[in-house]
Amino acid sequence: MAAERLPTSVLLRVLARSFFLQASWNFERLQNLGFFYVMAPALRYFYRGDELTEACRRHLDYFNTHPYLASPVLGVSLHLEGSRASGEEAGMKAGEFKKMVMAPYAAMGDAFFWGGLRPLAACIAIFFAAKGSLWAPVLFLLFFNLPHLGFRILGLWKGYGLGLGVIQLIQGHRLPDLAIRAKEATVVMLGGVCALLVVFSLRQEGVPLGWGLAVLPLVAGLRWLTRRGISVLLLVLTTCAVMVFLGQL
Repeated sequence: MAAERLPTSVLLRVLARSFFLQASWNFERLQNLGFFYVMAPALRYFYRGDELTEACRRHLDYFNTHPYLASPVLGVSLHLEGSRASGEEAGMKAGEFKKMVMAPYAAMGDAFFWGGLRPLAACIAIFFAAKGSLWAPVLFLLFFNLPHLGFRILGLWKGYGLGLGVIQLIQGHRLPDLAIRAKEATVVMLGGVCALLVVFSLRQEGVPLGWGLAVLPLVAGLRWLTRRGISVLLLVLTTCAVMVFLGQL
């Protein structure tokens, strides 16, 4: 018997509710109430009577993951509940799947969305803000929200359509590697923003831009010292103190 399929209207209701996953966050079971709230329209479609009551209880267990990576978990849970409602053996229960993936997905989501994508979007916005563009806040919202919104929407649809196969799909995106690349790009952009601000400052002071190259030996020296094991924080504080002292002369 094929798994019972949800109508598109019910999937859209689940998708809309997924944006309120953390609205009822609690200290005991974290996102469990939000997860149940999101699943409720589908559970009411799949089950009736005592079966519905039991299904509701199943999704009140402890749950916590990154909110943007909760969508594929929700999608797979819908797929597994549909299989269970139609009497099809899925090989894994929804509760087991949630326990298996919520911690890894939380780590991947934090690394990519919070630690990688958000700082990169902020650096892009800062770059345009440094040039006096009023589009800077809009660009930040676009660069950060478009990827995560796409991930949330497609994650639910793919999770529901592929079932457990969505695990391989997410692994194929290599989010930890993308997080590293985003952090590297953020560092490069920060260097570009600093260089741009130096150029602006030199122009305002009427200093030839060639003097900006005078800091290259300092940068090379700091890099050499960090490779020798000297604290980066100590070097930064010392450099700032020297610059403040020279600025007072």
